[in-house]
Amino acid sequence: MDGRNGNCPPLAGVGGGCPPQWGIKGEEAHMKANKTNYYAYNSKLQQLANKLRKEMTKAEACLWKYALRAGQMKGYQFRRQRPVLQYIADFMCKELKLVIEVDGLTHQWEETAAKDKQKANDLEQAGFKVIRFTDEEVLKNMHTVIETIKCVAEEIEKTTPFTPTSGGQLPL
Repeated sequence: MDGRNGNCPPLAGVGGGCPPQWGIKGEEAHMKANKTNYYAYNSKLQQLANKLRKEMTKAEACLWKYALRAGQMKGYQFRRQRPVLQYIADFMCKELKLVIEVDGLTHQWEETAAKDKQKANDLEQAGFKVIRFTDEEVLKNMHTVIETIKCVAEEIEKTTPFTPTSGGQLPL
């Protein structure tokens, strides 16, 4: 499933991971994300995630500001540069178990594309839905990107027994 249905615009390619020198691998890749493990949160990557949060790309910053920040997306809370498994997801919503990746030019390279595919596979195995957009899609067609995310959220809502309350906070 790639997040499309009759009303959803097409999405870009597939999932990037941490370089081997970070030493993050193994059991994290086989974990199922849930409340008991903080949705596969990886504290080993927290420092790097903080750095990336401060150095977001223009496309990431725009998506955050105009679509995902402060419960703007159907009341759901998204986190940016979230350590999950052995990766750092550009954006993640725990309630939906949705990961959104924004890919720059380097993601067109064969090696990076292979890492993206592995990242998406690992995240999906852990129970996340992964959708991807290019920088260009975000910067030149924000409306379509927002509608696609809403569409995917609605698909997830149909198969998940919950609805967001104000501010994206769900009852525990």
